[in-house]
Amino acid sequence: MTHNATTRDWALPYTSQRSAVMGRNVVSTSHPLAAQAGLRMLLAGGNAVDAALAAAMTLTVVEPTGCGIGSDGFAILWDGKELHGLNASGRSPAAWTPDYFAQRGGIPETGWNAVTVPGAVSAWVALSKRFGKLPFAQLAQPAIDYARHGFPVSPTIARLWALGADKLGAQPGFAECFMPNGRAPKAGEIFRSEAHARTLALIAQTEGEAFYRGELARAMAAHSQANGGAMTEADLAEHRADWVGTVSQPFGDAVIHEIPPNGQGIAALMALGMLDAHGIGQHPVDDIETVHASIEAMKLAFADLNEYNADIDAMRVTPAELLNADYLKSRAALIDTQRAQDPGCGAPRPGGTVYLAAADASGMMVSFIQSNYMGFGSGVVVPGTGISLQNRGHGFVTTPGHANEVGPRKRPSHTIIPAFAMNADGTPRMAFGVMGGPMQSQGHLQMALRVLRYGQNPQAAADAPRWRVNGGRTVAVEPHMDATLVAALRARGHELTVEGGNGVFAFGGAQLVLREGDAYIAGSDPRKDGQAVAF
Repeated sequence: MTHNATTRDWALPYTSQRSAVMGRNVVSTSHPLAAQAGLRMLLAGGNAVDAALAAAMTLTVVEPTGCGIGSDGFAILWDGKELHGLNASGRSPAAWTPDYFAQRGGIPETGWNAVTVPGAVSAWVALSKRFGKLPFAQLAQPAIDYARHGFPVSPTIARLWALGADKLGAQPGFAECFMPNGRAPKAGEIFRSEAHARTLALIAQTEGEAFYRGELARAMAAHSQANGGAMTEADLAEHRADWVGTVSQPFGDAVIHEIPPNGQGIAALMALGMLDAHGIGQHPVDDIETVHASIEAMKLAFADLNEYNADIDAMRVTPAELLNADYLKSRAALIDTQRAQDPGCGAPRPGGTVYLAAADASGMMVSFIQSNYMGFGSGVVVPGTGISLQNRGHGFVTTPGHANEVGPRKRPSHTIIPAFAMNADGTPRMAFGVMGGPMQSQGHLQMALRVLRYGQNPQAAADAPRWRVNGGRTVAVEPHMDATLVAALRARGHELTVEGGNGVFAFGGAQLVLREGDAYIAGSDPRKDGQAVAF
């Protein structure tokens, strides 16, 4: 029998381990072609920002199941002297009042009424203008080439693509762009998108202006109006990416940094602060005591996140109040060491995706994330442009008076978060992140615990079996988690399900770059197609 892309067996039936990748210049992403696009920029004399942006643009082509030109983005960057945080998530259209959605029965997951202003393009431009070395147009070239000339779709992406097509095929513009020949491409088949290539070239030529105040903005607004949406040219023109710094939490001999709300990173910081107060580290990393306490701390942090997290201008409590040491100590005291609980939110007082990392020999390190939210996002694709749009509007709530209640020109509570670890002496230590919706802050906790508290190398931390809090006492674990540990968790009242990892959010995909001396150690998650590359 002759095998080809449609008959090839893409299963991976054998357990394997990756080795950590080391070098003075590194890029770690969720797709090999994107990692190599970043590496090309470094070899061309660019820096870590140039590498990160080339990889990010390429990911919109080769991994459209996780991000697109119409995604949002965030970044944390060490420039060699100082840490910077960028929030490029978009705000809601001006017409999005509570009454607007009351008349429509709530906020949908799909269609134009799930779309906030897309911010990823503004992240690319802002980072390039402030910190990049190479011309912006050069950074876009690998992505343009893959879109125009095609690339073979990888097995992981092909599976997610098929799931997305089943769900979103009827959304405006989706099939035209992502279902050539009436279906999703299969693993090994070549996918091309000339529309995507033209749009990236126009963004590169105008440094994003066409996207927010030109030809592409007009196309998006017209498509919105024609399909029952509220997005206007004025909404797009008003968008701005904001340099917001970071919020941080000491953890052992490190300090973990996250983007301030509206992102969910503060939940990871809260949980890590609780674990420090709890005395984590006295038992092995995969011991029942360590895992049980970690799950319980995460649940406590999520209870507060769901109650308080929102556009920072709308929050009723400050990040400082949520991260107050006494408050976190009081929350940690609620952890029952023997029984799983279903906690509520606390009362803090004044006194608390796709992800990639890159680093270069000059010392610059970048932690970057961009995302559609749920797979392909809203399912909306603007005809003739390749612009697929996120569904971040679904992150709002309609509860009257809630800090995250939907409103005009407002950022929703956001799942995507980059992370960064510093040494106590103010030197950089690790750029890391875990894509995957509500898995992200939980993944940050698990990566920080393994690498920074228990000394595991980045690849081992990415390989290790993960758990995911789903709400209440329900927790999902991966099939390769130790059976004795699973039984012990159930004995403490955790309602466990064992998942194979094929769900929408599953257990995330981690990329980590750890600095040691004058070089870096990188890891890339085996749950994705990813790759860490270095020289």
